[in-house]
Amino acid sequence: MDKRSAGRQGEDRACEALKKGGLKIIERNFSCPFGEIDIIAREKKTLVFVEVKARASQDYGEPSEAVTRTKRRRILRTAEVYMQKHDWDDKPVRFDIVEVLPQDVRHIRDAFDGSALRGRY
Repeated sequence: MDKRSAGRQGEDRACEALKKGGLKIIERNFSCPFGEIDIIAREKKTLVFVEVKARASQDYGEPSEAVTRTKRRRILRTAEVYMQKHDWDDKPVRFDIVEVLPQDVRHIRDAFDGSALRGRY
């Protein structure tokens, strides 16, 4: 399986886990010049931006550890573009990570802080 297919499969598993957890998937693979957000979902009145990290093993640590400061910054900037485009001002948002491993899918809520964006959160 190539990397793109593996990534898509990881995102599919993440979406299923999120749906089972009560989230509604709004969009997948939203991109803009600043970056891409794997999954955008809603949980009640909260908009949730989700980064998916799929790994074949934990040989090199937890998958979520791959979401570096630089990656978080890109996600935040991309989220801001999405929020402006969809008139999501002054409403709650959250940034989650879903780790996808062969035998497990883990949803990490509030994985990182989005308060750097215009002091909204």
